[in-house]
Amino acid sequence: MNDTLLRGRLLTFHHAPEDASDTDAYTYIEDAAVVVRDGLIVASGSFDEIAPQARNAELVDHRPNLLMAGFIDTHLHFPQAQVVASWGSQLLDWLNGYVFPEETRFQDAAHASAIATRFFDVLTQHGTTTAVAYCSVHTQSVDAYFTEAAQRNMRMIGGKVMMDRNAPDALCDTAETSYHDSKALIDKWHGKGRAGYAISPRFAITSTPAQMEMAGALVAENPGCHVQTHVSENLDEIAFAKSLYPDAKDYLHIYETYGLLNDRMLLGHAIHLSDREVATLAETGAHPVFCPTSNLFLGSGLFDDARLRAAGVRNAIATDIGAGTSYSMLQTLNEGYKILQLQDQKLHALRAFDWITRGNADVLGLADKIGTLEAGSEADIVVLDACATPAMSLRMERAETLEEELFVLQIMGDDRAIAQTYVAGVPQK
Repeated sequence: MNDTLLRGRLLTFHHAPEDASDTDAYTYIEDAAVVVRDGLIVASGSFDEIAPQARNAELVDHRPNLLMAGFIDTHLHFPQAQVVASWGSQLLDWLNGYVFPEETRFQDAAHASAIATRFFDVLTQHGTTTAVAYCSVHTQSVDAYFTEAAQRNMRMIGGKVMMDRNAPDALCDTAETSYHDSKALIDKWHGKGRAGYAISPRFAITSTPAQMEMAGALVAENPGCHVQTHVSENLDEIAFAKSLYPDAKDYLHIYETYGLLNDRMLLGHAIHLSDREVATLAETGAHPVFCPTSNLFLGSGLFDDARLRAAGVRNAIATDIGAGTSYSMLQTLNEGYKILQLQDQKLHALRAFDWITRGNADVLGLADKIGTLEAGSEADIVVLDACATPAMSLRMERAETLEEELFVLQIMGDDRAIAQTYVAGVPQK
């Protein structure tokens, strides 16, 4: 395969910026080159330094746009693509009214496959190159998800939800079948190409103790897999979960009891946490996932990012489609900024863009593969246009710094600001 040389302004992160003055946290180059070969970045740096080494490469000039690592979405629901923007009251009503009936449709393999194609189209249109998704309870939904990802050579993580109670019969498995189906799917997909499996008990409310034991067995047997579930999103949810597990000290303790907490665990929402739960997250290395548009849409509460980080907990950030209201990680940052503002916490633009690239990759244990534009990384790249709309262009006439440009993208950007997305070096539109 011939090399490709992408030219543009380059921004990549090395660690989370402490504040806007932390210039050691990132590299910014006004005229840069990124050389891609066989799906990998083989060189990046200033154009004058790199271009002479890649004389035979195909040049794609993206100037004056900004090259960054592709965005990483750490929590969303593949079967909920067609119930985004469904009017609801709060979490449990929304699940029963919209989500569960919709997920029943994914027992049809043809339907799952058709939605997978469109779902992945929308992801890349929004600059997302890696995501961690819940599929439905049906194995055919997982097959559709990973088959589509493989066809696009995308690094994707996902798994079949495990749930054996408090859901419609058509969506319930059993403790035993959830174990065997998940094990077979892990054997089929995990580590094949760029696929990674996430063991996925939906949440404590929809799993019996027997199923939680099976989930714990899967985690113990498959230490390379991620684990995902939900915790402490909604006060009624917390009360319901504790009523089902009366011996648990708190909601998080349910998952702790069954051996699910480790540094590959992703816990959606984690809003209403006790001090003990925060300490347990820090001790086990499990990761809360901030889902701002979903939390606002369902009125769930305000994620306390500063409290968790002060305790040494590393948080991810995500869209949570379909309670989340946008596939855009830019709009996710927009609403996240506002939630933190309400708590006198600041999300400056440099930290925001580190969060949806290197930061989320670090949480996933994949920062050596994705999330940066360093040589050796997989060539998942997004090209950002801060003048993509008339309103953005008008604002950008007064922008004087990189931080201002990034903040315009963070607050005003969406899929229109994505000039191009590359997955393993291949343009997606």
